[in-house]
Amino acid sequence: MPVKAAAAATREALADQKVVESPFYIPMTGPASRPRRALKHDDTFAVLDSHGDIGASAGGPDGLFNKDTRYLARLELALNDVQPLLLGSNLRDDNSSLTIDLTNPDIYRDGRIILQKDMLHIVRTVFLWRGAAYQRIGLQNHGNEPASFDLTLCFDNDFADLFEVRGERRKHRGVATSRLVDPSHVALEYTGLDGKPLRTMMYFDPRPTQLSANKATYHFDLGPQEVTSLFVAASCNVEVDHKPVPFLRGLLAHRREMRNFSKGATTIETSNDIFNEVLCQAMGDLNILMTNTPQGRYPYAGIPWYSTTFGRDGLITALQMLWIDPRVAKGVLSRLAAFQAKDVDPLNDAEPGKILHEMRGGEMAALREVPFAQYYGSVDSTPLFVLLAGLYVERTGDEDTLRELWPAIEAALKWIDGPGDPDGDGFVEYQRATEQGLQNQGWKDSYDAIFHADGKLAEGNIALAEVQGYVYAAKHLAARMALRLEMSGRAEQLEAEAQQLADRFEAAFWCEEIGTYALALDGAKLPCVVRSSNAGQLLFTGIVREERARMVAADMMRPHFFTGWGIRTIARGEARYNPMSYHDGSIWPHDNALIALGFARYGLKHSVEAVFKGLFDTATYMDLRRLPELFCGFQREKRRGPTLYPVACAPQAWASATPFTLLEAALGIEFDIARGEIRFRDPRMPSFLQHVILRDVRLGESSVDLCLRKHNDDVSLEVLRSRGQIRVSIVLTQ
Repeated sequence: MPVKAAAAATREALADQKVVESPFYIPMTGPASRPRRALKHDDTFAVLDSHGDIGASAGGPDGLFNKDTRYLARLELALNDVQPLLLGSNLRDDNSSLTIDLTNPDIYRDGRIILQKDMLHIVRTVFLWRGAAYQRIGLQNHGNEPASFDLTLCFDNDFADLFEVRGERRKHRGVATSRLVDPSHVALEYTGLDGKPLRTMMYFDPRPTQLSANKATYHFDLGPQEVTSLFVAASCNVEVDHKPVPFLRGLLAHRREMRNFSKGATTIETSNDIFNEVLCQAMGDLNILMTNTPQGRYPYAGIPWYSTTFGRDGLITALQMLWIDPRVAKGVLSRLAAFQAKDVDPLNDAEPGKILHEMRGGEMAALREVPFAQYYGSVDSTPLFVLLAGLYVERTGDEDTLRELWPAIEAALKWIDGPGDPDGDGFVEYQRATEQGLQNQGWKDSYDAIFHADGKLAEGNIALAEVQGYVYAAKHLAARMALRLEMSGRAEQLEAEAQQLADRFEAAFWCEEIGTYALALDGAKLPCVVRSSNAGQLLFTGIVREERARMVAADMMRPHFFTGWGIRTIARGEARYNPMSYHDGSIWPHDNALIALGFARYGLKHSVEAVFKGLFDTATYMDLRRLPELFCGFQREKRRGPTLYPVACAPQAWASATPFTLLEAALGIEFDIARGEIRFRDPRMPSFLQHVILRDVRLGESSVDLCLRKHNDDVSLEVLRSRGQIRVSIVLTQ
């Protein structure tokens, strides 16, 4: 078919398909007029604007949220009913608090200036701790004359479910009220349709000059250079007589807690100050996303939409952090094992042995208006669970945890070979059980993410390419875990199943016409002959033969995939390619990180270096040096930065972990617990690094501080300090 005719046919095929809005789609209705900042502590997070306000500027998901419910929808500061002027807004390096500097505009009364601009310095300091948002508002009069003015805080709440904030519409809601408890306290209350009472308590110290159910007003007469402060706290779901801890005590306790969380993890210092900032921001973001759960610390997926337990995100983030801090993996595995599905529940896409996709605690989940109270619609979480368990044990030698997890691992393997393969063809597949579930259940879960070469969406039981790779790696690692437990027969069986899967996969997924692997097989076993980054992730799993791995990698580094910033999810030229889409041409840092691990596995360090350099350059352009969840897949141009994606989460756990994964891939870090050895296989440093210092790299009970230095294309290794019995070496295979 001539090229123009083929293109016309593709456009016609796409036009024939109805454009639908995916369930639980996150809409973008317009630009936010003030930049946003996020804070988080355990199950509470807040989204504030650059002025420190909530709800004062349209276009953002503002609020104080706890367990998927908004507990404060408005908190806006004004001076004599006029908005103050912004001087600056900064997150502390560890993300423990947000500080905003403001000043007054010219304030008039009866056409006359009564307070000249820039006389007042207003400092708002905000932090979250134990279900409450704390704020200190400090004021200083820098003028030579007394300053007389009113400071007003307007506040309100709707107790919206997070899915309402995202755009879901509800026919009916509960009843909200607000009442003055005493001259310093206000209760905002709500009784939901689930009968559950919710409450936000507002505390003001000192007592406001005037206080109503939605407004606090302070009158100040500040002398020249006089300083004063007031304090505001909003607590989620506490009794009316509850008193929050004092501001300073809570702030110090919060910072001490955050410092303790990071103890025991490897720290990194490099020759590049900007990359050090990237690493510092990434670790700070990961620390606030970590959440204390009954099973251990768990990295919540991202703010604002995904601040909860996600199976896939937690597993991949823990995998990315395994070399730095394997304790994260232990918490993730323990929590997901505790919530592993035991029964069949179609609304929740649950089947025995399946690993959780998502957990929600809001009113809509309780009423099953959304299926996500405990939702299992993820085809890859289950094999990733087994895969991470195997990597964790190899990293730590923790056989006690292995024994605790083994029943959950066997249940997961049983799902993989049973309900996970509904047609018995040897591939793990998905199809949602009800119309309320997610249409696509891999990591690319947009409704239009899985399609054929002509743009037609795949239908039926869909087998994703990378998922088969996850299963292969999971069974290979499960065989080694079985050997540790002295189950040699089970180990042989699992190893044989892994090899059989690799053979089947090669025959079914390889597409000679595009020189790479199919994106997926549809329900009719027809391959989706589409160039996708999914094929790149296969290299990480080891399912691909060496010669074809090199072909896939070479394709990934051509301009239709690699933009100079990173590798696109879908290659330019494919039917649904759109560099501004969520999954059909955008760039996801975590996707690139896993692909880089795959490149390293096959010794393709030049490609690792190119991806590493592209994402480092991307971070230098980003606010706070923070890699976002994703960004647009436009080709890199000279003297221009990357193009942002408008509703990307930031921070997002697996994006935050990406710089550490890229460093792991470049340095070729390997741990051999049996030999007590840390190896660097074919290490290669990117051009922007001259040395890397790793402190407190742990292996069992021992640890070591190391310095790796770049010498053209070679790398040298120096032991700075060693504690316990530990060996380190560089292994060259090229």
